[in-house]
Amino acid sequence: MDEIWIDGGFVSPPGAVAANDRGLTLADGVFDTSLVLGGRVFRQEAHLDRLMAAAASLAIPADRAALELAMTALAERRGDGAIRLTLTRGPGARGLAFPADPQPTLIGTTAPLAPAMIFAPLRLQVSEIRRNETSPTARVKSLAYLDSVLANHAARQAGADEALFLNGADRVACSALANVFALAGTEIVTPPRDDGVLDGIVRGWILANAGAFGLSAVERPLTLPDLAAGQIVLTNSLRLLAPASLDGPAPVMPAPPLRALMEGLCAAIAEECGVDPRERGAVLPG
Repeated sequence: MDEIWIDGGFVSPPGAVAANDRGLTLADGVFDTSLVLGGRVFRQEAHLDRLMAAAASLAIPADRAALELAMTALAERRGDGAIRLTLTRGPGARGLAFPADPQPTLIGTTAPLAPAMIFAPLRLQVSEIRRNETSPTARVKSLAYLDSVLANHAARQAGADEALFLNGADRVACSALANVFALAGTEIVTPPRDDGVLDGIVRGWILANAGAFGLSAVERPLTLPDLAAGQIVLTNSLRLLAPASLDGPAPVMPAPPLRALMEGLCAAIAEECGVDPRERGAVLPG
């Protein structure tokens, strides 16, 4: 295993995390995953903003300068690939009470670029597990990911690629690993955060930039019939934009507006990172 970043520097993995770290014992922490190309993180400031906000929402002390130092060091070392920053509340005594003097743990890891997953079409299956839209952890990248692990395992066992979560009100929330959009005509719709939705980085890019591609981006509740009536799109920082289908074959050809969004996102990444993901092997479907 590669060296990891923990609390300000690179160390070997053995003994890196305390046995009583609350991230390990209670899933008491948050994380962030970002795309790095040419040694630069795409939308780094947005990733740092979101991670700081997530930590604040769970009352976990966070030092933005330390997060930025780790992200920059990891990006420079990896070059092309993925970065994950994990921030826990740190070691704590047995029980649920917050430590009186929390000492958060910051861990950074990287993984090689997986260009085949970028823009790759996906098949979805609705999970029997529901997204709890009333939970604060439904709107942040919490370490409590077992629902997604189990839902995705069941989906793959059934021949799909990924699980789709509904919330307690029967509205679409997200997939196990991504935000969800429905594209119909010139309107692209994604559920609001109150429906148990993470404020995804690529989700935010679409909401801010869809108009430049002739699309109207809207946040409003979605139902399964809404997905059936249009083109389903999944978004996250490593897949970018993935056309998807529900209970059927993965789509081969994205709708023309979706392809335009894909090309625009590639251009935005190239402008910020100096590298177009297609230069590293990503292929637009169709």
